[in-house]
Amino acid sequence: MTESKTELKHHNDIYGDLKQNEAHEIPDAIPAATVVLIRDQAEGLEVLMLKKNSKISFGGMWVFPGGRIDDADYPENRDPLIAARQAAARETAEEAGISTSPDDFIWFSHWTPPASTTKRFATWFFAAKIKPDQVIMIDGGEILEHDWMNPRDALQKHTAGEIDLAPPTWITLYHLSLYPTADKVLEVLRTQPKKVYETRVHVRKDGIRVAMWQGDSGYTNKNPDEQGDRHRLVLNPDGFQFENTVVAY
Repeated sequence: MTESKTELKHHNDIYGDLKQNEAHEIPDAIPAATVVLIRDQAEGLEVLMLKKNSKISFGGMWVFPGGRIDDADYPENRDPLIAARQAAARETAEEAGISTSPDDFIWFSHWTPPASTTKRFATWFFAAKIKPDQVIMIDGGEILEHDWMNPRDALQKHTAGEIDLAPPTWITLYHLSLYPTADKVLEVLRTQPKKVYETRVHVRKDGIRVAMWQGDSGYTNKNPDEQGDRHRLVLNPDGFQFENTVVAY
C-alpha cells in the first residue's frame, strides 16, 4: 500500500519515507539495547535522560542509556537476551559512567521500527533502580548533557517543544508516568506481559501519520482510518497523542 496523501509530520517522527516500506530487500534491523534507570526523590519518581550529540543517530534527542549489541556481548550459546543485557550495561558505563549489573535489569519491551526508518534498531528495553545519589559522568562525545526527569514533566516538556523524544522513548515515559515510585514501576514491569512493538506507520485521511501496534483495528489492514480498537501514537505536528483501548500499561 503506497502512502500518497499529503503528509503532516511531527519533527520527532523518526520513521522516514513510507514508500521504503515496499522495498523488496529490507536490511535486518540492527540489534540494540537500552536501560531505563530510575530513582526515587522527595519530588517523586525520576528517570535518567541523556541528550545525544546532534551529529549521530537520534541526534539532539533525549534518550535512555544504550546502543547497538556488539558481537562481544554474546555468550557462547548466542542467547540474544543475555547479549542485550550485557550491551545495555556496557553502554551505560560508556555513556553515563555508571557500573550496573545486567542481572538486575528487568526486560519489559522490545521495539522494531518499520522499513521506512532511516537507520533501524531492533531494541530491547530494560529497567533498573539505582541509588538516589549516583554520580553521572557523561562521555562528552555521543552524550553532551544529562538530566533526571520526572516522566510526566518530560512528556510535558516534549509537548511544549522544549525537548525531543523518539516515539519509543515517549511511550516508555508514558508507561513510567502512571506509577509513583521506582519500586512500583519495577513491580509492575516484573508482572506485566512483555510488550513487543512491531511498528507500522500509515497516513490518515487528514494527512496525519500514525504509528500503530498489535491490537489496533487498523494494524493488520494497514488502514489508520478503520474504526474500532486503538493502540497507536498519533504523530500530530502539534504533539504526540497516545490512543489505547486494548493494552494494559
